[in-house]
Amino acid sequence: MSTPLARRIKSLIRLNGPLSVTDFFSLCLADPEHGYYKTRQPFGRTGDFVTAPEVSQLFGEMIGVFIVHAWQRHGTPANARLVEIGPGRGTMMADMLRVIQRIAPPLYETMSVHLVETSPRLTDTQKETLASHGDKIAWHESFDDVPPGFLLIAANELFDAIPIRQFVKTPQGFRERVVALNAEDELVFTTGLASIDPELLPPLPERQPTGTIFEYSPAREAVMTAISQRLKINEGTALIIDYGHIVSGYGDTLQAMRMHEFDPVLASPGEADLTSHVDFESLVNTAENNGIHVNGCLRQGDFLYGLGLKERATALAAKATPDQTLAIAEAVNRLAGEGAGKMGELFKVLAVSSSPVHLLPFRALD
Repeated sequence: MSTPLARRIKSLIRLNGPLSVTDFFSLCLADPEHGYYKTRQPFGRTGDFVTAPEVSQLFGEMIGVFIVHAWQRHGTPANARLVEIGPGRGTMMADMLRVIQRIAPPLYETMSVHLVETSPRLTDTQKETLASHGDKIAWHESFDDVPPGFLLIAANELFDAIPIRQFVKTPQGFRERVVALNAEDELVFTTGLASIDPELLPPLPERQPTGTIFEYSPAREAVMTAISQRLKINEGTALIIDYGHIVSGYGDTLQAMRMHEFDPVLASPGEADLTSHVDFESLVNTAENNGIHVNGCLRQGDFLYGLGLKERATALAAKATPDQTLAIAEAVNRLAGEGAGKMGELFKVLAVSSSPVHLLPFRALD
């Protein structure tokens, strides 16, 4: 099956030669006419994937609890900016605001809420979801447009959708992976000429077999740098949640999701969501290089349980029907459990702050 974007990509390759993985990734998600995020509603049961906030209100509520805790640890500053980068349908923010309103009225009353969103379609959905909060909420196409002030930042499944570069081990060393056309005029992966600075590779590259892939994302590092620099100037905390690995390593994690199923990466450009696993070690290094404090990095299950997920689920279940009680238990298992189809182990949570405040459930680093 050839999609409109596949035809566009093929003509670009005929004109300019093979495309890097990072350019292919960018076009698939953000092409102005045929890009995935420009043309469809990706989230939820009718979309191509379900994010944690769509699984249960418990997720956004726990994030709200963490945000209040961070605000308190920073000394309860007035006029905070609560920022969500990549807010999906606004579900997580709605759940966060409900909790903040209930447990920290002074924070809710003085803060402003800023959603950083590039999709007009998702912005419209967010406006509906969050209508009850009125003019407390502002929308921005760029994080740079968020006004100055103390920051509480949340980013759930933001970094996995930021493009990566891929490099393949060849007898001549690691070379950039590219998308080209084969003799049948089909899109295929092949190896280009560009190499990578050996300093960027994880340990023991010489022991990796030919064909091994290393993923590297300057674009993710740039976003982490922007967040870190703003925290340094305006103070505050950022919470980053995504699937990925705590330690940098080798391996191909580029994947396409279509209708809740994995799709071959080159099969449906523009009609499948493209993501890859996030290298949290690279984000930690970027934060530290920008002089901000890393509170820690935990598996999502440990993070949620540490914030009181079980206790909150028990309280909800006490007022629920038997069917609802079962749904709550299933949601807890999906959000915090381990193994296939569950998020507790695969997803990681990173917190960084402008100063070395101790934020639970992260352990204090001496």
